Amino acid sequence: MRDWWQPRLNFRTAPLLPLSFVFGALAALRRGLFRLGIKRTHRLPVPVIVVGNLTVGGAGKTPLVIALAEALRARGFAPGVISRGYGAGAQAPREVTAASDPREVGDEPLLIHRACPVFVARDRPAAGRALLAAHPQVNLIIADDGLQHYALARDVEIAVFDARGAGNGHLMPAGPLREPLSRLSSVDAVVFNGNPSLQVQRPVTRMELEPRGFYQLSNPAQRMLPADFARSFPRVAAVAGIGSPQRFFETLRSLGLHCEPHAFPDHHPYSAEDIRAIKSDVIVMTEKDAIKCASFGDARIWVLPVSARLAPGLIEDILEKLRGPQTA
Repeated sequence: MRDWWQPRLNFRTAPLLPLSFVFGALAALRRGLFRLGIKRTHRLPVPVIVVGNLTVGGAGKTPLVIALAEALRARGFAPGVISRGYGAGAQAPREVTAASDPREVGDEPLLIHRACPVFVARDRPAAGRALLAAHPQVNLIIADDGLQHYALARDVEIAVFDARGAGNGHLMPAGPLREPLSRLSSVDAVVFNGNPSLQVQRPVTRMELEPRGFYQLSNPAQRMLPADFARSFPRVAAVAGIGSPQRFFETLRSLGLHCEPHAFPDHHPYSAEDIRAIKSDVIVMTEKDAIKCASFGDARIWVLPVSARLAPGLIEDILEKLRGPQTA
């Protein structure tokens, strides 16, 4: 766990405060250039919902994006998703398919594409235009991790936090924040993955990540309910390369598993050697990790997918924002 997630500055992070002030000034200048029209903001011909973090590291954006896409489709929309794709090699816009290489498009877009069309590119407006050209039925776009991508105009902004909240409350590199907490005054919704751990002057909604049952990576048709899995394999090696590996380990323990934790950095590029080095009869991974091991994973690997359960009012709030002011 990085020092800057701790609730207070310490001897390692305090000396970085001057750099945080510089980082904040540059971030404010960049945003101001877009506000003043000096740098161009591009508006797509369909509504855009941005889902992002104020903090570095994952907080649950991917399951939230998938849940939003599914909920909005149930309300009659045809959503699509655009993303940069963490670590992705895609320069020009590229569509994500089942055959895509996670090293080229990113691991999270590969998960999201199962719910709706997905395009990745560093240039989010270009990704949006390419998606709409390839899928003209799409009438709403969700931008994954685009809160600070001001070149893309947006109709709704959603900021996501998990139990770590804002850490020590300082900007990078002394803390985890990409922008100051005052930025929350301009977003439309603040969503906490789990219990809220931060006091903000905004209405807060919750989402819960719910396990859906295990499946074997080499044979996805082989599935087990959590209770049956815990009875069959009470002791496992647990592997997680996500923003908060501890959250995954705690989930497994809550399901009755005794796990030997193996934490990797977020977005870790797994290799066959990584898996061979784990001496256990059963290995359990997050779906985000497993998607990068599909080509070399062995029968020991089981996957625990999760889905986000959203607060009932979130979709209604989004729809109201998209509809705009209603005349009497």
